[in-house]
Amino acid sequence: MVARGLTKRFGNLVAVDHVDLTVARAQVYGFLGPNGSGKSTTIRMLCGLLLPSSGDISVLDYKIPQQAEALKRRIGYMTQKFSLYDDLTVFENLDFVAAVHELTRARAKTRIAELLDRYWLNEQRDQLAGTMSGGQKQRLALAAAVLNEPELLLLDEPTSAVDPQSRREFWDSLFALADVGTTILVSTHYMDEAERCHRLAILDHGKLVADGSPRELCDALPGQVLFAECDNPRRVQTTLQGLPGIMAMAQIGAQLRVLAQAGAEQREQIDRRLQQAGVVAQLQPVAANLEDVFVAATQKWK
Repeated sequence: MVARGLTKRFGNLVAVDHVDLTVARAQVYGFLGPNGSGKSTTIRMLCGLLLPSSGDISVLDYKIPQQAEALKRRIGYMTQKFSLYDDLTVFENLDFVAAVHELTRARAKTRIAELLDRYWLNEQRDQLAGTMSGGQKQRLALAAAVLNEPELLLLDEPTSAVDPQSRREFWDSLFALADVGTTILVSTHYMDEAERCHRLAILDHGKLVADGSPRELCDALPGQVLFAECDNPRRVQTTLQGLPGIMAMAQIGAQLRVLAQAGAEQREQIDRRLQQAGVVAQLQPVAANLEDVFVAATQKWK
C-alpha cells in the first residue's frame, strides 16, 4: 500500500494534510493519534469509502478511488462500532456477510464453521448479536471482516470498547493473520497496542508527524527522559512547572517522569530550579517509551 500527498478537506477544514504512507505486505501497521487527528478519515480513503481531495493511492496494485469496487473484494474493514446486526444471531450475521461476498453455499458453510471455531464462537452460534458481551461482539466483528479471506485488513480503533483480556486475545488473532500473509492497518489510542505494531505512524491535526518502528521512534526522540525519585513528586512537578524546555511531566506512583529538551544545559537548569526551591530529588535518565514519543510529536516545545 502506498499513498502520496493524501489530502482530505471538508470545506475549510483540512482533515488529512498531504500524508505519505508506505505499508509493506504482511505487516501490522499502526495509526496513533489524538481524537480528530485524521486516523479514521485516512483509513476510509485508503479503502475507497471516502473520496480524497487530492493525492495518489495504490492498494494491492489497485488505483484508488478509481478501482475501489474491485479492491473491496480483497479487503476486510472493521470499525469500532463493530457494524453487526443486533437482531440476527451470530450465524446469521456471518451468513449475511458471506452472501454479500457472493460465496457459494458450500464455501460459506465451511468458512463460517472455521471462523466460529477459530474465534471461540461455537457456543454463541445461535445467540442474538445484540445480547453478546463486548469481547464476543469484537470476535464476531473480526470473523465477519475476514470471512472473505482478505489480503488487507483495515481496523478502526477495534478495541476501544472491550476489556484488557479481550484486547490481548484480539491482538493474538491479528498476529496469526499477519503470519499467513495478511497486511493489517490498525488505528489505536492505546500505547501498549501501538508498541505491538511492526511500524507506526503518528498523526496530529491531519499531518504525519512521525513514522517508523516503535524502537526507531523511541531512539529518535528529540529530547531526554528523566525519572525523579523523591518523597513528594507533586512538589517536584509544581517546582518545574513553566521551566523552559520542559515538555511534559507525569506522576508514576511515587516517582515523576519528566520529558525535557536534550542536553546537559537543560539538566543543569532543572537541578538549579530544584535546589533554589529546596526540593530534594534524584533525577536519573531513562529510556524513552512511546508515550514520550507521542507527546513530543504532538506538542511543541515550550
